[in-house]
Amino acid sequence: MNRADLLPEPDLPKGADLLAEGRALASLWQTGPSAFLSHYNTRSELDHKRAAMAEGRVMQHAQIGYRDPGKSIRAYHDIWAACDAAGTRLDRYGLCLDWSMALPRAIRARAQRGTGMILPTIEDFIALANAAPVAAHFGDFVLGFPAALENTQAALTAGATAIGNLGQYFTFRVPGHDDDIAATTATVTALGLIAAQTRPVMIHSNIDDGFAAQFTDLANALGMILVERDIAALIGAPIGHAFGHHFSDPLARLAFQHALHAEGASPGTMIYGNTTSYRGNPAQNWAALSAYLMVDALGQRMHPTGHAINPVPVTENQRIPEVDEVIDAQLFAGRLIEMSDPWQPMIDPAAVAALSHTLCCGAQTFRQNLWRGLTEAGIDTQDAFECLLALRRMGGRRIETAYGAGTPNPRIMGGRTPLVPATILSEIAHLARAALGAHPPQINLRVLVATSDVHEHGKMLIDEMLHQIGATTIDGGTSTDPDKLILQALSQTPDAIAISTYNGVALSYYQTLRAGLDQHGLTIPILIGGRLNQIPEGSNTSLPQDVGAQLAAEGAHVCRDAADLLPILQQIAASKPRSP
Repeated sequence: MNRADLLPEPDLPKGADLLAEGRALASLWQTGPSAFLSHYNTRSELDHKRAAMAEGRVMQHAQIGYRDPGKSIRAYHDIWAACDAAGTRLDRYGLCLDWSMALPRAIRARAQRGTGMILPTIEDFIALANAAPVAAHFGDFVLGFPAALENTQAALTAGATAIGNLGQYFTFRVPGHDDDIAATTATVTALGLIAAQTRPVMIHSNIDDGFAAQFTDLANALGMILVERDIAALIGAPIGHAFGHHFSDPLARLAFQHALHAEGASPGTMIYGNTTSYRGNPAQNWAALSAYLMVDALGQRMHPTGHAINPVPVTENQRIPEVDEVIDAQLFAGRLIEMSDPWQPMIDPAAVAALSHTLCCGAQTFRQNLWRGLTEAGIDTQDAFECLLALRRMGGRRIETAYGAGTPNPRIMGGRTPLVPATILSEIAHLARAALGAHPPQINLRVLVATSDVHEHGKMLIDEMLHQIGATTIDGGTSTDPDKLILQALSQTPDAIAISTYNGVALSYYQTLRAGLDQHGLTIPILIGGRLNQIPEGSNTSLPQDVGAQLAAEGAHVCRDAADLLPILQQIAASKPRSP
């Protein structure tokens, strides 16, 4: 890797200039008052977390964000009020903005909308964040995108003292908007503004939204946290990390939290729920909820890192949870925290410490390798703009292969033997075998596989299933716009296209892709699965509607479940013209 390949553009912005520009804006934009700061008489959430760590109190986090701002405001108050009445303290909210919020207000109306919350004005930020004495965490689609500066200004004015999500900067993109220089410029300027606040404001980064979702080694995921902390030190602002989506092994989950404590990587923001373990109906998902919550509560009792634990409602794998379901999950977590203390003697501290040590050693190796590699490539490692843009352009898989902690091994995914394998890999292999059955047939097809957004686990599952049945996978990428898939289909003529979708755009994405293929005379069948939902255009309803029937009516091969993939591919193979 070298600078000419990573940063070929002349006259790129200087990180120091952008940070200075952001700091200068602090004379106009300062953290405003909030119900949370007043209620607890604290300067910031960072101080609140440190106080909770000193008390040994386990904090709680909830995610909310309905399309209707009024409903979000009511939820902000009602969830807190119900928990407070039952004696459960809810410390913080993660506020789920829509991906269209990543774009500046001037062009936002023309953007494709997802299922999240849209706050048109600063006053909307303020009204939401002050509806109850709960810390407002503006995480999704703020930092890392073209609207980073204006959204940060709004969040600060609303009294938010935790703003993210830096992890999304590395991997997320908004459909139709690929200007990474503009996104980086806005983000670094916003970081300068954060660093200049009179109250400490935490930069938030969820590693499961960043490269950790692509890494095969948890040691490298921890190492990326250390690298991001180095970048935050250049900026001069505190940073708090989240993890948890993909951590289903209880020992690895507990050891990772222990390793953060050992590395001084605290306070963190939250430990997110292990949502990949939600595979059943709500009754079955209560088991998954209790399994990861107990681990997280014990971790905070044994080695506090200030992470709030996150009880994800048990309906989350089916739809956006309603307010009463969020309340139920929070009350469940509050009671479980109370009951967790007697479980501590059942934990083997030696096993946790040993795995934590392996993670820490590997993380330091990754950190050293990566910084050395950037230096050798000619990147100015003291320039936040250059560091961020270079890392984003390198990508997680390329970074892990080049600089990971494990021994090089070109025969396995990731290019290196993991020190602590990410459990998502074994889970995907298991899910593929379960979907295909004991003796799946071999199918000679070439399938173009892509995702409509950044959530790539569905794509990884499809890739693994195709591998097991002997089909050829053509990589269509993640967050791929339909027009790019159409060009790829024209040049590589696959037998089928398989789309994994998540963010509430299933119908419009399929319609655009199908129309573009038809325009070029391509009759390639399209398989689509994942979250088959969409909020109707022009609707202000909070909940997306299932569009599976509409997709099928318009000619899509709908895959409600991974097991649906195989018979559809068999039909496509059977109808494929045979070579003479």
